[in-house]
Amino acid sequence: MLNVTIPRIEGFDDKTNQFIDFIPETHLQLEHSLISLSKWEAKWKKPFLSKTEEKTQEELLDYIQCMSLTPNVDPKIYRYIPSEVFKKIIEYIEDPMTATTFSDKKSSGKKEIITSEVIYYWMVSLNIPFECQKWHLNRLLTLIRVCSEKNAPQKKMSTKDILARNKSLNAQRRAKLHSRG
Repeated sequence: MLNVTIPRIEGFDDKTNQFIDFIPETHLQLEHSLISLSKWEAKWKKPFLSKTEEKTQEELLDYIQCMSLTPNVDPKIYRYIPSEVFKKIIEYIEDPMTATTFSDKKSSGKKEIITSEVIYYWMVSLNIPFECQKWHLNRLLTLIRVCSEKNAPQKKMSTKDILARNKSLNAQRRAKLHSRG
């Protein structure tokens, strides 16, 4: 969860000749999760995680609104997020939230379009509890990938690897039994 503060913005009311709060200071609790992704995709009818299409400023601000756990926030607040706070939010969205890394194999074939429904399908097929939908999305995707790789059938060893393993085992046995062959 990320906590950010949108600072107060004052305006001058010409009618009363007084300074007024145009935007009050607002504290937001944000969560980049499968739930916020689902809300955003339901509204925009396109995949949020797509890397082929850049998001507009309006789409990003709306996603931040979907991430908000703070109740009763005036929607105009999101249009006045300062750039340093906006940068902090984007860094939070992009943070992997885990120490797990993967050695990427060469990917072949067509890339799958990932939507919230696809992620829910993965959760169901891998028996991941629905409580995880509230996790940081990158952490959830890492868990899905770990489960998929652990459940995948083991790859067959190549002939070269089998011969190398057998050579090593034979050398160990010869050394243990003090024989030449």
